[in-house]
Amino acid sequence: MNPVRALKNDIERLALPGGRMVGSHGHAVARAYLLKRLAQIGLRPYRRDSFCLQYGGEGGTRVNLVGVVPGRDASKPPVLVGAHYDSVIPAPCADDNCAALAIALAAADALRKRPPSRDVLIALFDAEEPPHFLGPGMGSIRFYEDQMKPEGVHAAVIMDLVGHDVVIPFEYLRGNRLADALARRFARLDRWDVALPIVRDLLFVTGAESHPALAPVLEKVKLPRRLRLIAALNEYVGDMSDHGVFRQNGVPYLFLSCGRWPHYHVPTDTPDRLNYRKMGRIAKYLVRLVESLCEARLETPRELADTVAFEIRCLKRALGPILPVALRIVGIERLETRQDLSDFAAALLATGL
Repeated sequence: MNPVRALKNDIERLALPGGRMVGSHGHAVARAYLLKRLAQIGLRPYRRDSFCLQYGGEGGTRVNLVGVVPGRDASKPPVLVGAHYDSVIPAPCADDNCAALAIALAAADALRKRPPSRDVLIALFDAEEPPHFLGPGMGSIRFYEDQMKPEGVHAAVIMDLVGHDVVIPFEYLRGNRLADALARRFARLDRWDVALPIVRDLLFVTGAESHPALAPVLEKVKLPRRLRLIAALNEYVGDMSDHGVFRQNGVPYLFLSCGRWPHYHVPTDTPDRLNYRKMGRIAKYLVRLVESLCEARLETPRELADTVAFEIRCLKRALGPILPVALRIVGIERLETRQDLSDFAAALLATGL
């Protein structure tokens, strides 16, 4: 099946009209579909003979789904690829988080056909959304504290909100003649947000600071055409997804996201609004990234890394000719220091990302 068609097929089966809220019928339907897909791809269960790792929670049983892509050396701690499968409201929630689930499955299929140097876990976590978020019943927390094998994981790559074009609210661009002209030229007529060239292709990564070897890994991995990476400190956005438990426990991690958008946590987050070609590029990038992480020496040291220079290089590569325009819009003269990066990040976050 065409890779883009496969992504779309998975999302259409998961983005149920009634949602996937924990304990709902849709939640059970989505879980059953994911179990079937893990088996179809040819993964093996992480523990015992089932992909299901159950745990108790308020109001009933929760289930993390974890499969293994066998690597060439199973004695090494595995790399984990994670995404949550529940929804926050009774609505499709296609970007949150069906897109990440579909990309994780696509990467698993590609990695199985070309085994990496160590095992890769595909961890589909339950109960990420409120009211479970950051609480004791959150699936990723229960996995890390109760279900993970003693060898732990070599590194974790977590995805959330990875299915959409990065957009800028039109209101944020008002008042700058050049920006207004660009917005008028490229604004989508049926939406209030602006999908500008270059900007729409962005993918954000946090967590490079969690280990000194991660920035070099990210710089080495080739980005597919029309995918542009921006790296930032996790503290700018906080532990907004399942990477939090890994960060808090000193595990090298990366969090991939396209940021928040106007359809975040609302019923209009539907499959037709996603960019499936961009998702295909992210899936291809994820495979390359995981393969490089499998090879990276991450055992020691585990101190935080200074990533200022790396983040600036990422911004210059990603935004290219529009970086000076972006800096003028947000009132920053140049990018040289951590404070410059913090000011730029604050301006981006003010747009709703």
